[in-house]
Amino acid sequence: MPRRPADGPNQLWSWNITFLPISVWGVWLYLYLVVDVWSRKIVAWDVAEREQTQVAADLISRACIRERISKRRQRRLVLHADNGSAMRSATLEVRLVELGVLRSFSRPWVSNDNPYSEALFRTAKYRPEYPSRPFAGKEEACQWATAFVHWYCHEHRHSAIKFVTPHQWHSGQAVAICERRTRPYEQARQRHPRRWSRSVRCWRQPVVV
Repeated sequence: MPRRPADGPNQLWSWNITFLPISVWGVWLYLYLVVDVWSRKIVAWDVAEREQTQVAADLISRACIRERISKRRQRRLVLHADNGSAMRSATLEVRLVELGVLRSFSRPWVSNDNPYSEALFRTAKYRPEYPSRPFAGKEEACQWATAFVHWYCHEHRHSAIKFVTPHQWHSGQAVAICERRTRPYEQARQRHPRRWSRSVRCWRQPVVV
């Protein structure tokens, strides 16, 4: 599979669906999450009672409207997913053509071709706020998902993007934040050069993901 590079926001998105247990035995809810690979920002989410292609198509449409994705962009957005039925559905394919979004898929039987979505699900389900019991219903699951998405995008200092929030990196605020962080290190090295055997800690953001 060819590499899919991104050097800015809204160039490459990853999405997937995971189960959320509820108190009814044998019944599940479905959490849809769409994440920007470059900034790690969750650009869209939904909780549904079924895994449906229409839910996925509407979710991507709302994300494109919110992020102002246009067919006239010089560089088209790529949406990456695994090979689930909802991901390969004709309904979603038609919607993506209308939106001017390209599709990308993981290799068959390769579990680590969609690592950003899988890592995001792990973060979600290992948070202390994730309930130890099944959700009472869709309303409770939506309340938890709303709180998690807000924390992840606006409070979580992500280690892969130099400990800024996904929202700060997505919106362009992170560059100034990291420059401010560098100054105290440089000043400390100038005052006490013998304490520094190497350069100061690098706060520069990754150029390409």
